[in-house]
Amino acid sequence: MLNSQRLAVLPIDSYDLDSELSVVDGHEYKGEYDALTFGEWSCHVLANGSGTASDIAFRPHGDRLALTELGRRLPGIMSLVTNHFSLDRLQWVRIFSLRDGLMAPHVDFLEFSEAGTRLQIPLRTTEESLHSENDIVYHLRRGEVWKIHATVPHSAGSTARTARLNLCLDFADADEPVAIHGDVPATEPIRIMDRPEPTEAELEELLDSCRNLTPATMRSGFRRFAELHFTRNVHATAVFDRYVEAARRSGDEEMVAKARAYRTYCIEKRSDGETFEW
Repeated sequence: MLNSQRLAVLPIDSYDLDSELSVVDGHEYKGEYDALTFGEWSCHVLANGSGTASDIAFRPHGDRLALTELGRRLPGIMSLVTNHFSLDRLQWVRIFSLRDGLMAPHVDFLEFSEAGTRLQIPLRTTEESLHSENDIVYHLRRGEVWKIHATVPHSAGSTARTARLNLCLDFADADEPVAIHGDVPATEPIRIMDRPEPTEAELEELLDSCRNLTPATMRSGFRRFAELHFTRNVHATAVFDRYVEAARRSGDEEMVAKARAYRTYCIEKRSDGETFEW
């Protein structure tokens, strides 16, 4: 059962956003989340508690929402936010860009005592752009408002060369519903992707790919395991289990320990400000 919810559909075609999305395409990203991302993934902050665009590492805060320099350059996208959502509990406005890449399955808010409410709205997307939760892979259509169930292993991936751009809104309080104004009726069913079971040959080839694993190849080696999650019926947590199993084939206990540590960092336990070094 999918715990993430489609809450609404916004009349996104009534906003002329193409030129602003091009601004996002050209905006620099500092690499804050490189430990979790593969391929071309980037984060762009339109509003936060400090008003500084380089302040991109999520954290709960009690400050007043402040536009960044990038947010001031994107009045159409910000009007989409202010026209349809209350700003009372809104803490972060970001855009996630993803092109020919993916995120490792991960659990959000592990560093913090309380979870918030995270909404994502695709501003530009393609059929190849997917999200996942546990063992389910699904597609977010342009303009759909999704409440992401971020406290279970989840991920996102895209094989497209056109960057998928998702607006991400983080609100304080996970229990209080977020009011949405001016939405339109949903006309299409939620799209869940069918994925075949992996074959024994596919799994064996994948596990054996780590026989010569080294510190220099650990990161690139993991990407193949995460990619399988989107094409085959593989649970998000099984990505890490198989990676640890594969690391054992290297015969190097340091590789096994690093694979286990990555599993812990992504889906089990992180401290505030902790980073993972491949």
